[in-house]
Amino acid sequence: MRWGEADRTSSRLAVQRWLDGVAYVDVQARTYADYWTQQNSHVLTGSGPLWVVLGDSTAQGLGASSPLHGYVGQVLNALRRTGTPWRVLNLSRSGAQTRHVLDDQLPLLEGLQPALVTCGIGSNDILATPPKRFRDHLKQVIGRLPATSVVMDLTVPDRLWRVGGAVSPYVAGINQHISTTATDRGLPVAEVSRHARPPWRGMLAPDNFHPNNLGYRRHADALLMALQASGVCGPSASSR
Repeated sequence: MRWGEADRTSSRLAVQRWLDGVAYVDVQARTYADYWTQQNSHVLTGSGPLWVVLGDSTAQGLGASSPLHGYVGQVLNALRRTGTPWRVLNLSRSGAQTRHVLDDQLPLLEGLQPALVTCGIGSNDILATPPKRFRDHLKQVIGRLPATSVVMDLTVPDRLWRVGGAVSPYVAGINQHISTTATDRGLPVAEVSRHARPPWRGMLAPDNFHPNNLGYRRHADALLMALQASGVCGPSASSR
């Protein structure tokens, strides 16, 4: 092998692993959506407090080894360990942006009386939605959430992704906007940005973007802390 060929071979293998990881998560997007659709079909006929989830692929659990190893499944397990038979209606969709929550997910709350609503949205807007529109959409989303809601902020990317270092200050500003808007409404904020932080080694799915089981534990911890502070669940609840 001539000089330089080893580096090129290593780079090609790394790219192939990443492409395989993207394909793996793409398959998950379909199978996990089917799982939650099936679960949702009989949730409303059950008993116990209802938790409604709004959001994107992280609420679907993409990257975890199963839908129930995402943050929704981990938090649901923790809530049930308190002895209360919580139910979850997961209205999230992979690839969803703030406009999809406004147009497609929030209207589905009509007629429901959930004990808890959580909303984690915005990651797919970072590069796709103009900043002013993004902030306006977030304000509208938070303004339309029920009083029993918890808002989740966004993971701040770092230098792991080349674009991450450039957009980190922007995402930090968006998180401040989320916090201020939610606080003005009296809604608690689950600070995912404080829990899901580097180092990322061992915390990411094969696509190097979505969390894996351990990564979602950080999201779950952030949400559980907000729930405990708001009195939704007691201090004994834990994602572990």
